[in-house]
Amino acid sequence: MNKPNNPGGDLASQILERENQERQAIALLLDRYLSRSDQILVQKSEMGGSEAYIGSVTLEWFASRVRFASRLPLFRPKFNPDTQNIEIDAETIEEIQQRPLDWSRQAALAQYLAARKHHKFPPVLVVMNQPWVDNPQAAEWGKDGRAIKSTADYSPLDKDGKAGLLNLSDNVTIFALDGQHRLMGVQGLMELIQTGKLQRYKKDKKPSVNYITVDDLQQEYQVEPAYLQNLAKEKIGIEFISAVVPGETRDEARRRIRSIFVHVNLMAAPLTKGQLAQLDENDGFSIVARKVAVTHRLLKDIEGRNPRVNWDSATVAAKATVLTTLQALKEMSERYLGQKYFRWKPAIKKGLIPLRPEDEELEAGFAEFTQLFDYIADLPTLRRLEYSAETPEMRRFSFEKGGGEGNILFRPVGQVAFAQALGILVYRKGFSLKSIFEKLQKFEADGGFANMDKPESIFYGVLYDPNKKRVLVAGRDLAAKLIVYILGGIDDDLARAELRRELAEARTIEDKAVGFNGKFVAPKQVGLPPVLQ
Repeated sequence: MNKPNNPGGDLASQILERENQERQAIALLLDRYLSRSDQILVQKSEMGGSEAYIGSVTLEWFASRVRFASRLPLFRPKFNPDTQNIEIDAETIEEIQQRPLDWSRQAALAQYLAARKHHKFPPVLVVMNQPWVDNPQAAEWGKDGRAIKSTADYSPLDKDGKAGLLNLSDNVTIFALDGQHRLMGVQGLMELIQTGKLQRYKKDKKPSVNYITVDDLQQEYQVEPAYLQNLAKEKIGIEFISAVVPGETRDEARRRIRSIFVHVNLMAAPLTKGQLAQLDENDGFSIVARKVAVTHRLLKDIEGRNPRVNWDSATVAAKATVLTTLQALKEMSERYLGQKYFRWKPAIKKGLIPLRPEDEELEAGFAEFTQLFDYIADLPTLRRLEYSAETPEMRRFSFEKGGGEGNILFRPVGQVAFAQALGILVYRKGFSLKSIFEKLQKFEADGGFANMDKPESIFYGVLYDPNKKRVLVAGRDLAAKLIVYILGGIDDDLARAELRRELAEARTIEDKAVGFNGKFVAPKQVGLPPVLQ
């Protein structure tokens, strides 16, 4: 008896066979393309108008092909090959795209990859650059200075263009936008695998006295050489973005890349306030502050004298030779110019970021902030820095080792209060800087900004805590009000009465207040200093 035909089963077998053949064909095609080191299978994505290509690469490829952001061509004139960092000056401050590398972390990161079995680095964000980007005459730039193509050479493999091959031939240079220290750690691991040892470094890449060796890892963590060799083939997630996209000018492209970097770090790893002020491309006050820091005669680096600005820390140590910090300059800019440029401030709701002001406004703000520093630099106390005094002796309190003048203009908190007061006087009350500094000449000559640790100073108990013998940051706003008052900026009787009450409270210890003569008096007996004429 004949078995019945099963056309449905035959058709299903044919479909399965065809699918299997198609998969094999796809596998052969991918093997052909992916065996090349200059092509990577990626998925295309888009967020916030920025295209990106997401894939993965071996640690070995990552270490050899990706460079530190500081090596971008536009940085090369100011690139320090010893530290792999950018020297900050007037030419580079507007170009800085990365926080300084901390080379003391390399050994720890490499050791983590080598010795920790369940190690994991997050994906890195890199930017693709091509030689034509840095050649204004290249054919890829249109007559209007806008790019006519992208630095990404992408070949889609599907009809929607969502998956494809990213061409990364040797003419494409790749820079770590987010993940520099991961790159540093992977490069350290490769050096350890290839040479059997890894030099330890200090933060600025000065060699330390010892090494990490493969023998050390074997003894301490039972890590075998074969295991280390296999680590080079492990893969790390990587996201590529284009240095330039069609329609952008070179400046617009650079600004976009910087903005992405800052926002990535704001959402994740903490930068110091000073580093954020260096990098922030949207905050107008930061932009103005860092420009003044590298251009003004009082602040910029000059050969033969100590640096005047601390770029990273928000504080200044008593022995430090710097005059101020970038963070203080940013706050001075905000409290001075903020009285006029209200739109530069972000919305009050937590988490919102400011929008970059128009270039014309930034130039105007820079000119006004520069003018303020012109007047500050001409104060007799500051002029002393040019021929005799050093900042530590001007900053130190009288009781500290070596003695000092205790001048508020040499403390970041005093500088910020001073700028805040002048911003109120100039932009709210209509005073001119010329008239203000004419009044300040006698006050300054009589030591009005000095001896903040002594009762005769109006800043005693305000910016100086006599109990703990240290600076009072919380007194900044009151100090600003006092400066406004002595310069004739408070006419209202109620406002003066409230200021008198706040000053008496600041100078009160338990139930007694310290008068300007150094004697204890009832709080009600503490008056206000005379108004400058």
